[in-house]
Amino acid sequence: MNNNRETSDPHPMLQAATRVHRREHGCGAYTFEDGGGLAAISRTFQPARILELGTALGYTACCLASGAPGALVDTIEGDPEHVDIARRNIAHANLSDRITVHLGDFARVLPTLGGTYDLAFFDGFAPTLELLRSLTALLPAGGVFVCANLDLASPQDSRRMKSLFADVSAWRLHASLEGGGTTAWVKH
Repeated sequence: MNNNRETSDPHPMLQAATRVHRREHGCGAYTFEDGGGLAAISRTFQPARILELGTALGYTACCLASGAPGALVDTIEGDPEHVDIARRNIAHANLSDRITVHLGDFARVLPTLGGTYDLAFFDGFAPTLELLRSLTALLPAGGVFVCANLDLASPQDSRRMKSLFADVSAWRLHASLEGGGTTAWVKH
C-alpha cells in the first residue's frame, strides 16, 4: 500500500546531495527514498506543527515543510556536522523561517520543546519503545505519526513497537512508504 505517491519529490537535489555526502563521509546520513510521499502526507493533513527526529542533512524536514506551507517544523539531529549542513540546506531551500534544527540527543531535546505536534516523523536509527511512546504522546487525536526503521530494532523490540500501532482503537493505518520500510498512522 503506497497511496501517497501523489506528488513528485519537492527537493531532488537535496536528496542527491545527501547520497553524495554519505558516500564521501561514510556516515549514517541515509537519504529517505520517498520525499514525494512525505510531502503528500503533509499536504493531506496540513499540520501546523511538525516534529522530526533524525534531521540528517535536512531533506525530509524540507519535504514535510513543502507539503504544508503554513507548518513550523522542529527537527532534532545529534551530529553537529550534520546540523550545520542541514541548516545551510534549509536556508538554500528558503525554509529557515519555518524549520528549526535542534542539536542533541532525542530524549534530551524532546522535553525542552513543549506543546503538541500535529505530525511527528521518526527517521533516526532504530527507535526504542520508550522513545516512540514519548513521541506519540505529543500527538493529539487526529495527529499523524510517520515512522521509519522499526525493523532496525531488535526483533523483540520491533514486535512490541508494531503491536502499539496494531491497536485499532488507538491508531489507523494511513500509508506505507519506501516499500513498507516507513509507515504512517493516524492517532484516534
